[in-house]
Amino acid sequence: MYTPPMLEIDSLSRSFNGRRVLAEVSLRLAPGEYVAIVGESGVGKSTLLNLIAGLDRPDSGRVVLDGCDYAGLDEDGLTGLRRDRLGFVFQAFHVLPHLTVLQNVALPLWLQGVDNAAAEAPARQLLEAVGLGERAGSWPRELSGGEMQRVAIARALVHGPRLVLADEPTGNLDPANGARVLALLGERIRGAGAIGILVTHSLEAAATADRVLRLDARGLHG
Repeated sequence: MYTPPMLEIDSLSRSFNGRRVLAEVSLRLAPGEYVAIVGESGVGKSTLLNLIAGLDRPDSGRVVLDGCDYAGLDEDGLTGLRRDRLGFVFQAFHVLPHLTVLQNVALPLWLQGVDNAAAEAPARQLLEAVGLGERAGSWPRELSGGEMQRVAIARALVHGPRLVLADEPTGNLDPANGARVLALLGERIRGAGAIGILVTHSLEAAATADRVLRLDARGLHG
């Protein structure tokens, strides 16, 4: 039985200062599918994620998520799409220093209008899942880089996003915690019938996805 793709990426291209970073990249992902993208530094992996997240606009090509073509959305529309449908794990964490660990994880739910009490339970559950249940009341300044990365992963998953984008999510983690969060990412994505894209230099991390794609100057291929 045919399952229509949840995410359609058609011939995305992007240049910066006259230098082509991405050329004619296309991808289709069905519900529940989790892929890893590997490639050398500078081939445009993070640029591709930013385009898929609507944080940047392509020079040509299109991105369609759940039938919604990004080209038809203004900045407010893209912000709403990210709030409601996306979870993004950034390399730089983007953990907010004026919020506690628990508040950082609950933030996506608050932005959707969920009240504090209702947001707290799923936020605590995700913190337990990444091994930070005892740090719920801590401030980001009290955390290590690896702990902040785990907070960022919990925050990306707490609102049950349709699309999870993870940019080197294990780069600051020891092997045990890296394996733990990779298992959690895969479990949440597949179990919810969402889709996930993991960008990584680690072939071991990439192997936890359903399939591995390589990005290079020729585009994206298996």
